[in-house]
Amino acid sequence: MTGSESNQPANCDNQKNKMGEWSVYLIRTAADQLYCGVTTDVERRFNEHVSTKRGAKFLKGKGPLQLVWSECVGDKRLAMQLEYRIKRLSKCKKEQLVARGLSVFSLVK
Repeated sequence: MTGSESNQPANCDNQKNKMGEWSVYLIRTAADQLYCGVTTDVERRFNEHVSTKRGAKFLKGKGPLQLVWSECVGDKRLAMQLEYRIKRLSKCKKEQLVARGLSVFSLVK
């Protein structure tokens, strides 16, 4: 998926996001790197990364970008804990998340 397309899970609809549901997401760069982030609106945040100055510096000049995975996780604290743990995973484990072969919630202790 590129541009404004979203891989937002069905269980994290826009109504929940307006109420403060947090999501963790992975974006793939042209060089096949995976960038992890958190947000309350995956589609909006992905569009910021793609087309505005509000995107992460890490992603600048690394397009085209693809939103390859996202998961609604609930509150901000849990989202940030999961982001930290995902960033520490090997590339192989991150790819398992993308393929849905690994549950993000298995990373919570």
